[in-house]
Amino acid sequence: MQHPPTNKPNIIHIMADDMGWGDVGCYNSDSRIPTPNMDRVAREGMRFTDAHSPSAVCTPTRYGVLTGRFCWRSHLRSNVIYGYEPPLIEPTRRTVARLLGEVGYHTAAIGKWHLGLGFTPRPGIFFDFNRALPWTNATREMEELVDFTQPLIGGPNALGFDYFFGASGCPTCQPPYGFIENEHFVDLPSEYHEVPVFTSRPGMMAPGWQHKDADPRIAAEAVRYIREQAEADEPFFLYLNSDAPHEPCTRADVPEFARDQSGAGPRGDLVWLFDWMVGQVLDVLDETGQADNTLVLVTSDNGALPGDRQPDGTGMAAYNTYGHRSSADWRGYKAHIWEGGHREPLLARWPGQVQAGSISNALVSLVDFMATCADITGRPLDNLSAEDSISFLPVLRDPDASVRTDLIHHSQTGVFSLRSGDWKAIFESEGSGGWAPPAGTPPEPLAPGQLYNMREDPGETRNLWDERSDVRGELATRLVQYRQAGCTVQRDAPA
Repeated sequence: MQHPPTNKPNIIHIMADDMGWGDVGCYNSDSRIPTPNMDRVAREGMRFTDAHSPSAVCTPTRYGVLTGRFCWRSHLRSNVIYGYEPPLIEPTRRTVARLLGEVGYHTAAIGKWHLGLGFTPRPGIFFDFNRALPWTNATREMEELVDFTQPLIGGPNALGFDYFFGASGCPTCQPPYGFIENEHFVDLPSEYHEVPVFTSRPGMMAPGWQHKDADPRIAAEAVRYIREQAEADEPFFLYLNSDAPHEPCTRADVPEFARDQSGAGPRGDLVWLFDWMVGQVLDVLDETGQADNTLVLVTSDNGALPGDRQPDGTGMAAYNTYGHRSSADWRGYKAHIWEGGHREPLLARWPGQVQAGSISNALVSLVDFMATCADITGRPLDNLSAEDSISFLPVLRDPDASVRTDLIHHSQTGVFSLRSGDWKAIFESEGSGGWAPPAGTPPEPLAPGQLYNMREDPGETRNLWDERSDVRGELATRLVQYRQAGCTVQRDAPA
């Protein structure tokens, strides 16, 4: 296959919220959810089989994607942001958007943000927005202290994005409910949503807001942006984030046109909705003649939940799965340190650069996105940015290439794991490390862990912790070194 110069391709990174390996047809032939558009990307590009999110939950993964740095190195060592916390990404940190802007890209973030924004209290009111993370859900009393007319600081525009349209957190689950354009709310959150949808949270809401309209609006804004960029002389980077298929997974929260499109209930319909959003992007690229010079990446921020959560249920009985296996054969779900928590669908289409219908078994992480963009554009990185990011551009060009020998995983409660070759060691926990069933606990110092041979036992069924102390000791030493060094990659290139 010939490899012509990259010539600064457009780059579109599309990320679902809580979509699992087993949800996508090209990964799971038994999926009860039609995903024709993601299947098309796999057919016309590359399907990764060993790709992972930087974390098993949302906020830390997004931090890793945009910075090339593991979030557990930041002030957020576990869990997620709930809605009103200050910006998590440091104001001087080099992000993917800043890097691409340095070489002439127009950059846009559209959809869910979930990395913190700088809110302002009402005149005469003091509120400590800088108290330690993590926070808990916002109270009504706290939300009523916020002046929603004031600009939101420290967000996408302050971190290198030329344009932002989206929501501060999960558009259907976390207040404030309302769209933001650049640094201001489109419609001010002025009503208190007192009786939330099941699994959603109460909070301030823009007038007329309906959860089911969030993703169609996000898709429409993405299509509009791509059309506008077709008329420009500069390449563009679009960071596009859906809410689907995040909870709440109820029929009322699914747009009418997406209802009953799957055989896996409302959550399955929301996966179908995300696939429809991918189709909207592919169609407008074809329409505007930009498909051949655009790298499209499609993935998810973490693993899936089992299905639709049911009132009054406990454990797995709390979920109706409809016979669908959202994690396929991988053990665990969202928030877990097991594979189901962080092994992700990752699809890449780039005509002329990525071989159509190719499959790569290379170990890669979404934290590698920033180094990959630097490699594509020839913009060097130094030791002060993208500390944990390794370019997978060689894999895009050759599915048999390998760029990583090991990779750190992290759960919702802060449990660490290190994958090295065939081995995966989970430290200070014999459980899941996350809130989804079976619920786990935070790491316990000096507690026994778990060790699996992922080639012989991909389902993580046989714990070899006691049998192979030599392997677990070697991996434990390496993890300590990575954590203490402040990076997993050493570079000498200038900024």
